[in-house]
Amino acid sequence: MEFLVNWLANIPGFALPFALGALGLIICEKSGVLNLGAEGFLLIGAMAGAGAVLTFGGYPLLALAMAALASALLSLVFAVLVILLRVNQVISGLTIVFLAQGLTSLIALKQGWTNKAFTGLSSLDLGPLSDIPFIGPIVFSQDLIVYLTVGLFFLAVHLMGRTNAGLRLRAVGENPDAADAAGINVTAYRFVAVLIGALLLGLAGGYLTVVVSKIWVDGLTGGRGWIAIALVIFARWRIWRALGGAVLFGCIEALIPRVAAIGVQVPQYFVLMTPYVVTFAVMVWTSLSSNTASDEPGALGRPFVREERH
Repeated sequence: MEFLVNWLANIPGFALPFALGALGLIICEKSGVLNLGAEGFLLIGAMAGAGAVLTFGGYPLLALAMAALASALLSLVFAVLVILLRVNQVISGLTIVFLAQGLTSLIALKQGWTNKAFTGLSSLDLGPLSDIPFIGPIVFSQDLIVYLTVGLFFLAVHLMGRTNAGLRLRAVGENPDAADAAGINVTAYRFVAVLIGALLLGLAGGYLTVVVSKIWVDGLTGGRGWIAIALVIFARWRIWRALGGAVLFGCIEALIPRVAAIGVQVPQYFVLMTPYVVTFAVMVWTSLSSNTASDEPGALGRPFVREERH
């Protein structure tokens, strides 16, 4: 029972970066902008979060805000490339990843942030609620960002499905020519979607350092951005399904240290490759179930040129 409780209690923390990353990607791609730079935005957010804690001497919530802001600033470069200059979106996304890998390593090295442990964000203590057997540690002993993320998913579903702004965003991603003819500013909506998506990706990256690892090392994100991209495809651009997929990956990642804690010897490299094996299996399953309905935007990856409107 103790093994089960500890495992379930740790799942939200492991699932949250996937959930926030997938949500950010869905919002961005609903506007028609294909974002393959998720790993880069996570890296920038993770480094900025760690750097903010080490620089300001604490204040984890401020560090998380700085992580989101740093990722948003990088997204402006991406947005200019793909929206204004109409550079190939696949190449632009990959460029952002390589840029972030080099930039984070350089900045962290120059500032002396690498391999320095710090005190990050702790779990909330909700008093008697946290002491409830079984339920307390799982539901009422999480950190603030876990509860905030649940609210963000409800808010995203409402905004995307029941507001004019959400409907216009989906129209921009589905048929930008028709949206433009209806008076919708396609460029503005795509810019905002890219910015919001990067904010969430940066928050996910900051969570990895400020809450989970509480240390920065080069390449700390470990490919989670690529897993988030696969998760969006698995979820077929549906928000609640993406959350379910994030919880699935969280279950797997949370199980690995629990198994090691009870003395079961698992080969190190097998442990490291497990999330990617699951990602591969998910992609195969998605391909085989291609008849399942999908909410993929019709204009995903296609630049909008008003002068060439059909």
